[in-house]
Amino acid sequence: MTTRSYLILHGWQNHRPEDHWQHWLADRLTELGHDVAYPQLPDPDDPDLEAWLTELRGHLAVPPTGGGRVVVAHSLSAVLWLHAVARELPELADVDRVLLVAPPSGSVLARYPEVEGFALPEDLDGLKLPHPTRLVAGDDDPYLPEGAQTAYGDPLGLRAELLPGAAHLDLDAGYGPWPTVLEWCLDGTTELRVR
Repeated sequence: MTTRSYLILHGWQNHRPEDHWQHWLADRLTELGHDVAYPQLPDPDDPDLEAWLTELRGHLAVPPTGGGRVVVAHSLSAVLWLHAVARELPELADVDRVLLVAPPSGSVLARYPEVEGFALPEDLDGLKLPHPTRLVAGDDDPYLPEGAQTAYGDPLGLRAELLPGAAHLDLDAGYGPWPTVLEWCLDGTTELRVR
């Protein structure tokens, strides 16, 4: 088996609880012998875009092992990733593929003072994703009222993969273990499904 580096990025107010699918994923990938970074981003309850970008750059600056680097970003970190792409950070060069999970819409970000500084990059329609990127979201995500395809898929030229009844793909929605995200990490052609 080829080992890879994985970078798992959490969202707003996420203190990396052990029951969350991202924690579960980090544990499974580590057990399989992969190099996994699942950092606690600074001030998750009152995040700052520049501080999160600095943290992201630091993790991306570490050379990946073996078969390259895979990034899995949930919620606010999916938006963080888009800011990194918009700024054309050179550290993105060692990334092989990306999974954006349940990014909150721009209208939702604008409603909360704690995250309004993460407002979407101005030229979302013109943003060129430098790596194979997949977008997955619940078809009933309360933080994505416009729908994933309208808010992100169409502007980014991606097909949003909608999971029925998955809401925000967080603990409140029962995510917990999520076996198909582990399968996707190991094989980027895997179809993502609900739990």
